[in-house]
Amino acid sequence: MRKKNKSVPVNTMFDDFDEGIAIETMSFEDLSIWDDATLKEFEVAKQSHREDRHSFFLLEKGTVHIEIDFQEYKINHSSIIYVHPDQVHRILAMENVVVSSWAMNNESLNPEYLKLLEDITPAKPLVLKEEEFSIVSETVSIAIRYSKRKTDKLYHSLLKDSCNALAAFVISQYLELTKSTDKASRFEIITKAFREMLELNYINLKRPADYAQKLHLSIPYLNECVKHAAGYSVSNHIQQRIILEAKRLLYYSDQSVKEIATALGYDDYPYFSRLFTKVTGMTALAFRNKKRD
Repeated sequence: MRKKNKSVPVNTMFDDFDEGIAIETMSFEDLSIWDDATLKEFEVAKQSHREDRHSFFLLEKGTVHIEIDFQEYKINHSSIIYVHPDQVHRILAMENVVVSSWAMNNESLNPEYLKLLEDITPAKPLVLKEEEFSIVSETVSIAIRYSKRKTDKLYHSLLKDSCNALAAFVISQYLELTKSTDKASRFEIITKAFREMLELNYINLKRPADYAQKLHLSIPYLNECVKHAAGYSVSNHIQQRIILEAKRLLYYSDQSVKEIATALGYDDYPYFSRLFTKVTGMTALAFRNKKRD
């Protein structure tokens, strides 16, 4: 029987360093010789969940099929992926896998990197070139060795700095995909500011006018900027962000549709139901039943 949840499960990563950082390499190559800890780790990974911190996964060997916020990906070796704490994911299948992972809370991350991670979310799996893969793999090995040297005077700095170096390198690889020789346009700067504001306020602020006011812009100009830079209107971005969170709660929790509507800032339950149907093409209950079949 499916376990009832009132919210999306959060996986608390193993962290015996008490530093807000977890780092390890795990092998899932031969099912017949898995120990209890490995089996438990795999069972957790198969269940839909969020991580409790910013997580990076380097696939050193094998193939993984993963679902992140209802998008399925096939990841092959020499690939890396970043998962934001807000994102819900689960392993669908994996074959002969060796994976290295490191995770950091907000306090342990360099503030500049934290801001950049918000910018690249949601991130798709990234295939690394041979040299880049070698750099990350070797750096992970060194960071794991640092993590075991708890008696070192600068233990915390060694662990934190090495994992931040890993985060910086991964971020740079993602940014390389989106780099432009031109300076960011006014439209792009405004759209970035809007997206950051939306992420923080989508539950409380529902109207384009709310965001235009906070950004000290007219509604038509904000809409022009966002449509030019991102292809969709301000209203569309607001609705899509709300519906993504609604989908997460419908699928991964047992809250009623009315409870979810309230949690997302809608006292008018019928309006929320109509909005969900308009955006997704099906009712909230139909979505829940379809995904759980």
